[in-house]
Formats: sequence, structure tokens, C-alpha cells
Amino acid sequence: IPPLHWLGAFLGAAVAYGALAGYDRIALIHLGKKHIPWSFIAVASFVAYALSHNIGAAVVSGAVIRYRAYSTKGLNAAEVAVLVAICAFTFGLGIVILGGILLAIWPEIAHHFFPVPEWTARLFGLGLLAAVGFYVAGSLLHLRPLVIRGFSIFSPRPPIVYRQLIIGPMELLGAAAIVYFCLPTEGNPGYIVVLGIFLASFGAAIFSHAPGGIGVLEFLFVAALQSTIPPADILAALIVFRLFYLVIP
Repeated sequence: IPPLHWLGAFLGAAVAYGALAGYDRIALIHLGKKHIPWSFIAVASFVAYALSHNIGAAVVSGAVIRYRAYSTKGLNAAEVAVLVAICAFTFGLGIVILGGILLAIWPEIAHHFFPVPEWTARLFGLGLLAAVGFYVAGSLLHLRPLVIRGFSIFSPRPPIVYRQLIIGPMELLGAAAIVYFCLPTEGNPGYIVVLGIFLASFGAAIFSHAPGGIGVLEFLFVAALQSTIPPADILAALIVFRLFYLVIP
């Protein structure tokens, strides 16, 4: 891997972890906890994600770590639960936004996983973007809270939603850049295709709750790219991804 590509991978990891701190900041603003300093949020978020990504079951392990941190700043268990839920939703929103854009503009990316007609992939992408549009509209219209067994779920205010629309995709763009810079130049399909494959692979790895998504990420990446890049080179790039995104943190 050339030195400049190592630098690109490092910067991608820095962008990703910076955006992850933004997840927590967004959730705390939603909870009205604006007094917590950025420095504390950055450290708490870094520790939570660095450990939960390696441990697996990110929602549960991340919640335990965050409760230990944010309870020292006055948050109770219910507020930490809301914080974790908003962080998870922001991550999912980032996947939906980027996935919708990619499938709507470059539907041929879907062929790396499924032999579906391009119009089907484009229609699915537009459906994802429509779902994001409904979410934004719900915030702008100030819809009544959803009440489940006496617990009220409020739609985030527009300033919160706008931040989610930026920070959610940013983390994924940075993380995908790590893999892109570490793949060989020959046979590299380009950042857009790598991003699309990363969204599907990384999303599946996270939701599998396997420690570090081990095996899931590798299998899907190799299945998607083995026709143009030797599997050993794909696995080498993913080892570097794990080095920057999991091992070093």
C-alpha cells in the first residue's frame, strides 16, 4: 500500500470517529443536555464505540459504557437509553440515505450482490429516499409523540434532523474510505462502488452482533469483488480496515 494511501486510510478513520462523536452530541442536544463539553463527549463516544465494535452486540455493550460515562454528568438510565437509540437510528439513517442515493443514481451497484434489473434497484433506492423524506416531514410538521405503554417517543426537532442528515452519512463515508485506499489500484472499481459494497457489508456486520462483525464483512466483500480483485488483496484491505477502525482504537 503506497504511503499516500496509508494517509488516506488514516484520515478516513479520523473522519469516521469524529462523526461518531457527533452521534452522541446530537442525542445529547435532543435530550437538552447541552452543558456536557465536547471533550467529554469525544472521549466517551470513542471508548463506547471502540469497545462495542470489538465486543459485539453494539447496542447493549455501548449502552453499558455510556451509562457509566454519562451518569457522572447527571443522565439517568432512561435518558441514556434514548441517547443509545438516537445514535443507532442516526447510523441506520446514514445507511438509508447513502444507499438510496447510490441505488437511485448508480443502480448497477446492486449487481455485485443480486442480479436484479436496474429499474428495480433504482426504484428501491427512491423508496429509501422517500422514507427519509417522510422522516424529515414528520419533524417539520411536529407530529404528536408515539406512545408505547406509557413511554412517549418524540420526533426530533428539525435542527436535530438536519444534523443527522449530515453526520450519519459522514461516518460511513470515512469508514468506506479506509477500505478504498487499501485496495489495489488494478481492478479497483472506484470509491462509489466500494462505498455501496461497504454499506451492505458493514450494515450486515453490525446487525449480526458478531464481535467486530468478523466473517460477515469479509464474506460479503469477497463475494462482491472477487471477480475483479484477488480475494487475498481484498482481505488485506479489510485487515487494514480492522487495524484502523477496531484494533488501534
